Amino acid sequence: MSVLDGLSSVLFVHAHPDDETISTGALIAELVSRGIRVTLLTATRGERGEVVAGPLSQLEGTQALSDERELELERAVRTLGVAERFWLGEPPARRNTLEPRHYRDSGMSWISPGLAGPANDVSDEALVRAPLGDVTQDIESLLDALRPSLVISYDHGGGYGHPDHVRVHDATVAASRAAGTPFAEIVHVRADASEWFTLDRHEETVLAALRCHASQLTVDGTQIVHSGGQREDVITSVGLRAQAGRPHLP
Repeated sequence: MSVLDGLSSVLFVHAHPDDETISTGALIAELVSRGIRVTLLTATRGERGEVVAGPLSQLEGTQALSDERELELERAVRTLGVAERFWLGEPPARRNTLEPRHYRDSGMSWISPGLAGPANDVSDEALVRAPLGDVTQDIESLLDALRPSLVISYDHGGGYGHPDHVRVHDATVAASRAAGTPFAEIVHVRADASEWFTLDRHEETVLAALRCHASQLTVDGTQIVHSGGQREDVITSVGLRAQAGRPHLP
């Protein structure tokens, strides 16, 4: 039996614009092709993202980068076929009666190649500074509104350790449990407890969506070139591990 059997709707929860396409673009396209309604919750605008060299490089560190990344996300989700998207901290992804809240990108630093850790400077408005209970309740509010068949987000390590990814995992697992919604975590290395999907047929859709995130990356053939020059193959195969992960203490 597949984790995707019998689904009518799936909510993806990601930390920053472009995460949805880089790590799960092919999976989103596959679900859409099966007639499953896909929605997306994004936690931050990725304000602290480095910008690739070129015409958008002057945006780095400015409010204009946040605005640009919002536009990039909108174009990417249209390309992938996402039915509706939401920002964490804004209704309906906000607890009732509370004013909207803008969760900001927490930033990161590289601990070793491929492994991220906390930034040296983290603002008070950063996602990681928000109490876990607050973030969890905002996600739970969206789950109550949407009632998805399944929630998909990062594993307990956030994929590569980014503090925002880890925070999103912890809060999403807790919110899914509270709402009684099945949860599956994203896996990029084959493992016995996961179900693997090879989705090469969606490569062109993923490439088109990746090109929408022009401030953060460029596409070279079937590789992504990040702002720091790092290269990685475009992801068209992904695993899902159902009901995994345990939230950290706040």
